[in-house]
Amino acid sequence: MVLEATMIIVDNSESSRNGDYLPTRFQAQADAINLIHTAKTQANPESAVGLMSMAGKGPEVLVTLTADIGKILDGLHRTKIRGQAHLASSIQVAGLALKHRRERAQRQRIIVFTCSPIAEDEKTLIKLAKRMKKYNVSVDFVAFGDLDDDTVKKLEVFNENVSGADGSHLAVIHPGPNLLSDSLVTTPILGGDGMGAGRAGGEEGGEGGMDIGFDPAADPELAFALRMSLEEEQARIEKERKEKEEKEKASLEGIAEEGGEGQPLLDKSGEPSGSGSNEHGKKDDKDKGNDGDKMDTA
Repeated sequence: MVLEATMIIVDNSESSRNGDYLPTRFQAQADAINLIHTAKTQANPESAVGLMSMAGKGPEVLVTLTADIGKILDGLHRTKIRGQAHLASSIQVAGLALKHRRERAQRQRIIVFTCSPIAEDEKTLIKLAKRMKKYNVSVDFVAFGDLDDDTVKKLEVFNENVSGADGSHLAVIHPGPNLLSDSLVTTPILGGDGMGAGRAGGEEGGEGGMDIGFDPAADPELAFALRMSLEEEQARIEKERKEKEEKEKASLEGIAEEGGEGQPLLDKSGEPSGSGSNEHGKKDDKDKGNDGDKMDTA
C-alpha cells in the first residue's frame, strides 16, 4: 500500500454554515475527514494525516501529521467557523507542514475541502500548482456547495497544472440525497471510479481490477468496506506466499550432498568413482600381481 503523509485542509469560512449538506457543510466535512483518515491509515499503518483550517485571520495548522484519529477529531472540535477562505496561502502552509514529515519515504499529499468562492486569480493558482508539482506534492480538491462557473474553472486550471504529480484529483460534489462522505467514496480520492496513480500498484480505473459483485454507487460505504477487506486479503496471501518461498529455499540449501563435496560420478579412467569400486579394482590388481610372481618362480 502507498505510504503517504496527507494534510487535510478544512473550509471553515462562513459558507460552511450552510445546511444544504446534512447536517451542515462543516459537519459534512468532519465526517468525510474521519473517513479519509481511516482509509489512509488502514491502507498503510505507517501513513500519517494532519489537519489545518483555511479561513479566519489566516491558515492555521490544527494537528500535525499523526495516525491518531482522536487528535484529528479534537482538532475539528476546536475549529471555529469564521471569516473568508484563504485557499492559496493554506496550500502553501500545508506544503511546509509536509516538508517536515518524519518519514521521508512518505509521499506528500494535500486534500483541500472548499465550499466558498475563490478570491485568488488564475495566474496565482497556476504558479502555486506548478510549485506543488515541482516538489512532488499531490493536491486533491473536494469542491462542494454553490459552485459557480468561475470557481470550477479556477479549480480545473489548478488541477491541470499540478496533475504531473502523483495522482492529483478534482472531485466536484453537488448537493443531493447522499452524505458528502458517501459521495466521496466513489471518487478517485478514495479509490472510486477513475482511480489511478494515487493507489499502490497503479491500478487502472473503477475497482482497480477487484470485482465486488455489485454497483458501488448503490452503497458507497459497503463498497469501501469490501474494497479494504479485499486489499487486506490480497496482502495476507502475498505475505504467506513469500514466507513459503523463503522456507522452501532455506530447506533446499540445508540439504547436504551425499558422498562428500561434489565427488564426480566417474574417475579419470572412466570407471565409477565410488570407494567400493576403487577398493575392488586395487585388490584385483594386487591379486593378479601376486599370481604373476608365483608363475615366474615355479
